[in-house]
Amino acid sequence: MKISFSTLACPDWGLPQIIQLAAEAGYDGIELRFVEGEDSLWKLAAFSGTKMAETRRALADHGLAIACVDTSCRFHSPHASERNAAIGEAERMSDIAAELGAPGIRVFGDTIQPGADRDSTRSWIAASIRNLADRIAHKGVQVWLETHGDFVAADETAAILSDCSSQCIGVVWDPVNSLVALGESPAHGATLLGSAIRHIHVKDFRRTGVGVQYVLTGEGVFPFSDLTDTAKTLRYDGFLSFEWEKKWHPELADATIAVPHFAKQFGRASVHG
Repeated sequence: MKISFSTLACPDWGLPQIIQLAAEAGYDGIELRFVEGEDSLWKLAAFSGTKMAETRRALADHGLAIACVDTSCRFHSPHASERNAAIGEAERMSDIAAELGAPGIRVFGDTIQPGADRDSTRSWIAASIRNLADRIAHKGVQVWLETHGDFVAADETAAILSDCSSQCIGVVWDPVNSLVALGESPAHGATLLGSAIRHIHVKDFRRTGVGVQYVLTGEGVFPFSDLTDTAKTLRYDGFLSFEWEKKWHPELADATIAVPHFAKQFGRASVHG
């Protein structure tokens, strides 16, 4: 496995600073989420026109890959117009993935909307991501559905993939989401998702009297050894991506602390060794 980190850890940084942190901390890749406070990355100069070539060169010069391009796209709306708008946004993001050699874009299912039901929502999600996958397959970019929201359970995500019946659709597996929400173990989730897993999110946490607190890697209760054993069983060779959610939890330690800590405490030693 290779290691990357999501730019949720440093959402307001520019790309040069992100690349420098990744290279100095010993990462193999970067998962693009927010850059300069923007999640529609196609709006940024770094990912368009002549600047895109400079971005590719900077990544290559530092030996870094783009592990995944994350979108905010969700396909749970009862309204076809809203689902189609999300497909359009995802297509634009797939252009960036293709230019940077990223194998997939991340999308969400995500939550059952008022007045809707689970079966209908699952059907909307499946139809939308199948449509999206068909539109972008020629770019060499896949659609990766994250285990998240009302479909965080591995069996729920697996059911959506079954409805899609496409080799161009996979899973961004977040075993922490599933463990926190449902008590679902990494071993159980991996058994259900298997070879559909294309990318893995990970972070550490501890439970408190008021919920969940994210903590530096190794200081919480997430069973990292179970995850690595499971990944080896699956012969998973994708990225293990550190998702430090400072964008959503500004009280968390700065990326300059958390990102190198992950690489030292878990990434380089455990994954590569």
